[in-house]
Amino acid sequence: MASAIDTATAKPAESAPKPPGSRFFGRLRKWRLRVFGRRLRPRRGRRFLISPLTRRILAVNVLALALLAGGALYLGRYRASLIGQEIDSLKIQGEIFSAALDQGAVLDSVDEGEVLLPDLARQMMRRLVAPTRIRARLFDAEGNLIADSRALLAGGTVRVRPLAPPRASEPMLGFADRIYDWIARLFPHGGRYPLYPGSGAHRAEDFGEVILALRGKTGSAVRRDPRTGGLVISVAVPVERYRQVLGGVLLSTGSGEIETELRKVRLEMLRIFTGALLVTVLLSFYLAGTIVRPIRRLAAAAERARGRGARVEIPDFTGRGDEIGDLSHSFREMTDALWERMSAIESFAADVSHEIKNPLSSLKSAVETATRLEDPEKQKRLLAVVLDDIERLHRLITDISDASRLDAELSRIELLPVDIAAMLKALVEVHQASESEGAPRLVLELPDGERELIVSGIETRLSQVFRNVIANALSFSPAASEIRLSARIDGHAILVTVEDQGLGIPEDKLSAIFDRFYSERPQGEKFGTHSGLGLSISKQIVEAHRGMIWAENRRAANGEVTGARFAIRLPAL
Repeated sequence: MASAIDTATAKPAESAPKPPGSRFFGRLRKWRLRVFGRRLRPRRGRRFLISPLTRRILAVNVLALALLAGGALYLGRYRASLIGQEIDSLKIQGEIFSAALDQGAVLDSVDEGEVLLPDLARQMMRRLVAPTRIRARLFDAEGNLIADSRALLAGGTVRVRPLAPPRASEPMLGFADRIYDWIARLFPHGGRYPLYPGSGAHRAEDFGEVILALRGKTGSAVRRDPRTGGLVISVAVPVERYRQVLGGVLLSTGSGEIETELRKVRLEMLRIFTGALLVTVLLSFYLAGTIVRPIRRLAAAAERARGRGARVEIPDFTGRGDEIGDLSHSFREMTDALWERMSAIESFAADVSHEIKNPLSSLKSAVETATRLEDPEKQKRLLAVVLDDIERLHRLITDISDASRLDAELSRIELLPVDIAAMLKALVEVHQASESEGAPRLVLELPDGERELIVSGIETRLSQVFRNVIANALSFSPAASEIRLSARIDGHAILVTVEDQGLGIPEDKLSAIFDRFYSERPQGEKFGTHSGLGLSISKQIVEAHRGMIWAENRRAANGEVTGARFAIRLPAL
């Protein structure tokens, strides 16, 4: 235990020196684990030498090319066709051998009939085989081997061992040969072949094709030589005179020429595959670069935007005209929308803080003053101020809560058909039922016709918009004046206007009145009656319904302002 503790607490300077190159191999091992290990997903901020997306694109393209090349390099049918051609060639040579032996090595005997002369047959076969690379054997009618082109005159048999293909003297060519041998071993040789009979005294029973030849038919066979691993192609042709079978000629050859031809074809295909592979890899890297680099730049920009308080410019790839361009455009729009929303939230928070401070300051002052007063009447008046401030705070907090949850509500609730004419009629009837003497009157004008004024929206929120606009008109209208409401079809939309006979709106405030906490109110109105959020909420609701709301002044023929007009335009259903 002590030794373990001593080892664990030893200083780095006192530790055993690391062998040379250990740091390099350690880094190489870590890189291999990162690239080929289980942790393939990059952490935030990590960058691979080759990105995962590049590896996938490269793997898909190279795999498709490798499968195509593998199918081409198999050459099973081409190999079978070469074997078939070799068999046909041996059959023709076998027929030539048979005809030559029939004419030159058969003796017509009166006592024994036609007799095949072994010595003469050996000499003829040796001369016939000389210009070729095949082996010829002759069997008599009883199946005994009587002549072999590889048999020496003094006895014995010539053993032929095929030489290995020549190796290139240059290192690169030798490496290419080893690569070819490795690839060739991956492909099957076209099927399972029986083994070639071992060396020794062969009889006709060892070769099925010879049995067929002794029966007057031509036979062929393909076998595998266990010594070399190559193929041995054999053809047996009968030797006959006047339809009497005197023996059988067996011609056999190795598959060396076939393997050489296959090697040439495969090497040519490998050269083509190497060129195609190089082009595929380069194109894959180019394709991956056109995809990965923009995505990395977008990801880096998003990462910077997440970690910084300052605004970060998102790269613009919209000129590409593809999905990455669309993604870039969406990112830029999303970033702009987020910054606008954040700015709006900050502005809203500042406005809320400012608006709440006023009643709180008034409350604090009234409470502090009430504690020092002894006059009940003055305390009563201060309590009334406190109640007004509390009511103002309640109204303000209610409107702030309504405004803050409006976006979420508008995005969740399903839009339904809303009858604008019926809604306006209901609002006018409610006002008329509660109308006090001398208050402004509401007059509704609707078009004559069968077409209904229907929009797609949220009925409660649209009703809130019209109530806010009507309430704003009522607050700025003089007593016993007229507020005119109208609705009509305007192209593919419905236009609703609310006109009053008040003093109008200052020209520089026509758009500012829709800002949050706009505080300019009519003279004589009790302070704190309105929160200043009504028109802002109305604008938010109308824009959520893909509509528009604006304000303008009504003018007489001489240009004098005669009132204000609020217009709301909503898409018709």
